Amino acid sequence: MWEFSLNLKTENFELAKFIYNNISLFCSKCHAVVTSVEESGYISILVAVKEQDKERTQVYLSSCITEVICTVFKSSFLDANLFLPSQDKLGMNAFKKALLNFDKETDRYLVRKSLKLEKDFFLESFYQFKLATLKSKWTELVTLANENRDYLTSSESFIDLLKFLIDNLEICEEEISIYQSADHSYKIYVSDKQYQNKDFSEEFLVSSIIDLSPQKINLYCQDESRAITLLHRLFDERITDKNISHINNFGKI
Repeated sequence: MWEFSLNLKTENFELAKFIYNNISLFCSKCHAVVTSVEESGYISILVAVKEQDKERTQVYLSSCITEVICTVFKSSFLDANLFLPSQDKLGMNAFKKALLNFDKETDRYLVRKSLKLEKDFFLESFYQFKLATLKSKWTELVTLANENRDYLTSSESFIDLLKFLIDNLEICEEEISIYQSADHSYKIYVSDKQYQNKDFSEEFLVSSIIDLSPQKINLYCQDESRAITLLHRLFDERITDKNISHINNFGKI
C-alpha cells in the first residue's frame, strides 16, 4: 500500500472539506481508502491505495494541489495585495477574475516543478516556503496594476486593460450560452448542461464567463443590463446575439 497525508491548518476547514470531497470521489473509483482526522491544529486527509494504483493517484493529488494553489491561494493573494481605484463591484470582480486566470499555465508549471508528494505533505508550508518564484511572479503582476492605479481611474483605460487580460487567457470552452431569466438573473449553459446548476446575479455573471473563457458566446437576452453591456465590450466578436424566440425548453426564461 502507498500512504499519503495531506495536512491543512484547521482555520482552512472549508478548503479541507472541499479537497476531501474531491479526493473521496476520485478514490471511490480506484478502491482507495480516504479518511480525515483533526488534531494539533491541523486537518489531515489520509489516503491509502494499492501499489498498482499509486501512480495515477499521485497524478490526481498533484493536479488537485496545483489547482488549489493556483485558484484559492492566488485569489487570497490578490485580495490581500491588490489596491485599485474604487470601481463598481461588477468591474472589480471581473478584473480580479481576469488576473486570477492570467498566465495560469505558467502558474501550474511553477507549482508542479516544486511539488514532491512526500508521505506527510503540509499545504500551507509548501505554499509559504517552496513557491517563492510563483509568488514573485504574482507580486510583479499586482505591483504593475497598483502602480498604474491613476491610469485606471479612466473607465476606458480600465476596460482596455481588462480586455487585454481576457484576450490573452487560454480558451477553456468552445461555446456557451447565456439566458436571461424574468427576474433578471442569468443561466449559463455549457454543452447543453447548466453551469454549476445555479442562476447568476448580474454582479457575478461577467466574472463567471471569464472563468469559462469561451471561444463563442450565444446571448439570449430581452433587456440590456450593465453586465451584458460589459460582456459586449470585453468579448466583442465572440458574442452572437440570438433571437429570444429561439430559446428552447431547457433555456426558458
